[in-house]
Parts: sequence; C-alpha cells; structure tokens
Amino acid sequence: MSLIIHSDCIPNLPWQPKPAGCPDVVWRYDGNPITDRRPLPQATGIYNSAVVPFRGKFVGVFRTDYRDRMPHLHFGRSDDGLKWTFSPQEIAFQCDDEEVRRQEYGYDPRITRIGDTYYVTWCNGYHGPTIGIARTKDFETFEQLENAFLPYNRNGVLFPRKINGNYAMLSRPSDTGHTPFGDIFYSESPDLTYWGKHRHVMGKGMPWWQDKKIGAGPTPIETSEGWLLFYHGVVQTCNGYVYSTGAALLDLEQPWKVLYRTNKMILQPEAPYETTGYVPNVVFPVTALVDAPTGRIALYCGAADTVTAVAFCEAGELIDFIKANSTV
Repeated sequence: MSLIIHSDCIPNLPWQPKPAGCPDVVWRYDGNPITDRRPLPQATGIYNSAVVPFRGKFVGVFRTDYRDRMPHLHFGRSDDGLKWTFSPQEIAFQCDDEEVRRQEYGYDPRITRIGDTYYVTWCNGYHGPTIGIARTKDFETFEQLENAFLPYNRNGVLFPRKINGNYAMLSRPSDTGHTPFGDIFYSESPDLTYWGKHRHVMGKGMPWWQDKKIGAGPTPIETSEGWLLFYHGVVQTCNGYVYSTGAALLDLEQPWKVLYRTNKMILQPEAPYETTGYVPNVVFPVTALVDAPTGRIALYCGAADTVTAVAFCEAGELIDFIKANSTV
C-alpha cells in the first residue's frame, strides 16, 4: 500500500537531493548552518528553534541566548526557509493573568498548527522549567495560555489534531538538571488548561546512543503507517553528553503505543558546526516540514547549542529504515 501523509503541500519546501553515494537515510544541507552565531547584537546563539510555512513564505519562533546566556524567544521571517531575519525584541506574550505572564526564561520552542490556529509550546521558566503554551493566527499577537504542567518538564510537543476528542501532547518530565530523568510521556486535555490521561510512551535505554535520556522533537507527522516522530537521544561519554537524532512510529489513535523505534541514530554530530560550539556534539531536532505529495522532509536542528542547521530525508525511505532497524 502506498504511503499516505496527512499534511500540507509545501511546493517551496527547502530541499536538496541526496548526494551521490550517500549511505545515510538523512543528509545535511550543504549551506549549513543557516543562522549566524550572532545575528542580533545581544545574541550569542540562535538554535533549537521552530519553523512553519505561512502565507507562501516561512516564519519561526527562535531560541535566542543573550550575552548573559539566558534564553529568550524571538520571531523570525524567511522567504525560502533558509535565509532569516529576526525581530530585535523578544516576543511579548499577551495574557491578562499576571501569574501566567511572568516568565523567567523561554527556550526550545515548537510550533503546531491545529485548524487555523498556530500553537507555540516551549520550555517556560516558572519556578523551574515547565511547558508554556501560546497561540496565534497572524504571528503578530501571541496569546499566552496556562502552563501545561508543574515544574519540572521539558520538550512539550503538541499533536497536529485532536485525539479522542482532546488536545494531545508529548513531554518529558524532568528535574532541575541533566540527570537520567528522561522518558517521553503522553497527555491529553479538553481545553489546553487541564491535562490528564498521562501515559508512558518510551524510555531511555539501550543502545548506548540514547541511554541517558530522550525527548520528543518536532510535531509528529501523521502518516498511514502511524505518527512519525523524530526524537533526540543522549549518551553520557567520558568527554560529556552527545545528542543525536532517532525516529519512531506511534499508533495513530493510541500514540503512547510505539509500533517501531530505531535502534540506530539517523543523524549524529559529525559536521564542524555540530561538534564545535557552546555545547559541543549536539544535533537537536525541533522542526520537520513535510511536503505531503512528495514525502520530502526538511528537518531543522539545533547544532552545538549555537546555530541552526537543516537536514533532509524522504518519508517513505525513512519509514522503511525505522521498520528495518527497530527495537520494538
């Protein structure tokens, strides 16, 4: 049966064909990185950021670390998804509730379109890291909603449609530091305020490349084979942490059930901009744009906690790889 992808047509999707002789299922854009280390005067890095097509072009919410190394969220625009300009001021979220509006920091955003509304989720500082949520229809005004969970939590990623009549989100309950607290969980909400029906999805473990912790990456892609999920896996080596990228297929109506999960990395730190930077040896997947008719995917990743890079793959080839190299 032919693969069906339930997504949009993106005729101007950033794309480069696989280089001749490339043995990998995912390959890098030869113009990486696509952001400079200091595209704004106050910035020391723009990375781990979210991108979506919008009105024939591209927009995004970008993690921007300042010179005090505190992370903030800035808005960006691009004609082609590769060359970006950034607003010099951080996003001013609108909210009447002063307690919700208080924000100690914001980092690692994702953007998910549900209907005609775009939802931004990010790691929001509220007495520790939790999952902030905001919504917009025009990327000019952002309405901040209630934080989804108690601290500590990271990597909050919404599904692009309701499941069982509810909004659905993946997240990684955490603590204050980089510890082995690192499994992916699923939660549902009728209104984006009250969350429950928490289910364990998958955990860290063997093989070694993901034995420290894992976390959901981009918004899951709905396909006839299941939800295609990119995720990051972390290993602790004698020289520090290494962040790589894996992929899985989740059940369409019960996404806490893993159908297949790669036992091999599909993308690991190799390029100089991935192995050298503020935090060396990091490839952190955040956005996956897919052109439904062709199955082409542009994968946006943070690199070395310093810059943003793009890689490419084809959905059909990737799903075949996941099935052939699965731990499930």
